[in-house]
Amino acid sequence: MFRYLAKRSITYAFMIFLTTSAGYFLAVSQLKPALLEQEKIPRPTPEQVANSFRLKGLDPGQNPWERYLDWLTGIVTRWDWGRSPNGAFINAEFGDRVWISTRLFLASIVLTLIIGVALGVYSAARQYKFQDRVITSYSYLVYIVPAPIAYFLVQLGAINVNETVGERIFFVTGISTPGMDPGWAQFVDMLAHYAVPTFAITIVGWGTYQIAQRQYLLDNVNADFVRTARAKGLTRNQAITRHALRVSFIPVAQSIAFTIPAIFAGGFFAEKIFAWHGVGSWSIDAIALQDVNAATATLAYGSVIFAIGAILADFATTLVDPRVRVQ
Repeated sequence: MFRYLAKRSITYAFMIFLTTSAGYFLAVSQLKPALLEQEKIPRPTPEQVANSFRLKGLDPGQNPWERYLDWLTGIVTRWDWGRSPNGAFINAEFGDRVWISTRLFLASIVLTLIIGVALGVYSAARQYKFQDRVITSYSYLVYIVPAPIAYFLVQLGAINVNETVGERIFFVTGISTPGMDPGWAQFVDMLAHYAVPTFAITIVGWGTYQIAQRQYLLDNVNADFVRTARAKGLTRNQAITRHALRVSFIPVAQSIAFTIPAIFAGGFFAEKIFAWHGVGSWSIDAIALQDVNAATATLAYGSVIFAIGAILADFATTLVDPRVRVQ
């Protein structure tokens, strides 16, 4: 198993290197931060812009290959991912924003998986009954509604509750209240800021897992091994729980491993709407600000967590399916 993991890690490390390098060449060829600098008021001279960028390691006079070599050398020798046109260090910005994204999505991912799978099992065990129709209809509804619209609706609902009550119960934007003293009050304030975005991401996200788990479970309910279990005296629910559920969870487990990286990498909608300045929001700002190094860093981050998800998918399969043996 460890040998397999090492081989997979080496393969994905090479793929990450190729993807990141290709992304850097594309970014350095298409993004022109010097042009934005020249539009400032008072307008600097081209010489001033070039000198400022040269001091930040963003010399516009170098060709893409020369800039790539300088950038790659900084990463290999010092783990320095460079600087932004505004002078900020990518390492510091990235570290802060990854922590923000993790705080925002970690609880949502856990709740989404647990609720989605549980509702999928619950609705499958009550196929075509009232509970099944309500739960599955809701899942299909949130599946077709664009995530930004759903987030806005939840945010508007929280605002309406605050206005109806006459005081702020829910925080609809931001990570925390400025000026809070460390301690219990700060912890409670943080939980209050978590409530609305966590609720929004969770109720929008569980539908996919509910539909998938329900469908896979129903495909196995009438399988021969389930019929045999029932013939031996197990009830329908017991046969589903002990036998059909484990088999039907295999494809769901694989999808979970790939969905988690996708949520982290593509959560810019939630971060923008709820004003959480994480990696997703930073990636959009990097493109708007023509920031070559930041755009490449976010691409590398997405590649790394996707590779981790691919490896987790293999391990998840071996855990839930004893027939699988990784060679």
